[in-house]
Amino acid sequence: MALSRGLRCCQRVFSWIPVIIITSVGLWSYYAYVFELCLFTITKSFEKVAYLLVFHICFGMFSWTYWKAIFTPPASPFKKFQLSYIDKERYEMEERPDAQKQILVDIAKNLPIFTRAASGAVRFCDHCQVLKPDRCHHCSICETCVLKMDHHCPWVNNCVGFSNYKFFLLFLSYSMLYCIFIGATVFQYFIKFWVGDLPNGRTKFHVLFLMFVALMFFVSLMFLFGYHCWLVAKNRSTLEAFSAPVFVTGPDRNGFNVGLKRNLEQVFGEDKRLWFIPVCTSQGNGHYFPLKSQSESRNPLLANEEGWDEEEDESEEGCLDLDPSVTIEMEEKLGHFVEL
Repeated sequence: MALSRGLRCCQRVFSWIPVIIITSVGLWSYYAYVFELCLFTITKSFEKVAYLLVFHICFGMFSWTYWKAIFTPPASPFKKFQLSYIDKERYEMEERPDAQKQILVDIAKNLPIFTRAASGAVRFCDHCQVLKPDRCHHCSICETCVLKMDHHCPWVNNCVGFSNYKFFLLFLSYSMLYCIFIGATVFQYFIKFWVGDLPNGRTKFHVLFLMFVALMFFVSLMFLFGYHCWLVAKNRSTLEAFSAPVFVTGPDRNGFNVGLKRNLEQVFGEDKRLWFIPVCTSQGNGHYFPLKSQSESRNPLLANEEGWDEEEDESEEGCLDLDPSVTIEMEEKLGHFVEL
């Protein structure tokens, strides 16, 4: 037991190493750009002021989004998705797989669950003892079920999911912008140092290395950001891109694809003025999502749903606060997709 706790403690400590690396590179780039380049190398006052102003805006947004991606906790299912004591006892006492499967179906019939396991059973997490909402997966590193889990990212030491997916995308975009700005403004001085037009010294090392680091990170981020832009356009998570979600009608990679505009709004919200600011504007509460094949008729399974998320919504923060208008719209559009 003590050994297991020690290993988990070491794992938690080492898991911060990638974050420390990114933070160290960011702080060094700040010093190299502000002091070595702008204050010690650039002589024109207007150029110096303009560079410093734009740089601090880029650096501020980069730091803000990175902070939000790291320290926004992954959202977990509401208590309503947990098995009650009676249901848990009934489920554990039953030894027949078919009977266990039916017990989960009976429990889930009043919940907005539309996806299934590969076997066709209602998805259930034995570790967390919860019925998994659509697009929810268990993270063995965070040791919890994460709503709309995309992946566990070591560079932010956090699960990327419903609660912080927007922040993660903004972090990638502002990191690219940060690298582009540094590369574009450092390039002329990089050439001057390279050909020997400027004197050798400590500044030369910082400027040359700054250019290489900006280019290296930009290339890496460009492919990652492009991939996630494609995922958002298709309304898929990284996990769903590798393994299609299974509905009662079978696997369907495009099951949650409701069109480019609505796909974007699910992540960034309807107010386009807030799209590029790291504040929570994602639609819904992460427990159910509009479906591609849904109709406009109201799903009778959700007729009594108004009460099941009231207590949980009040205790949750950020993206888990559900706009009533969004709730009504989702309920009206969930349709006839599932026949339990």
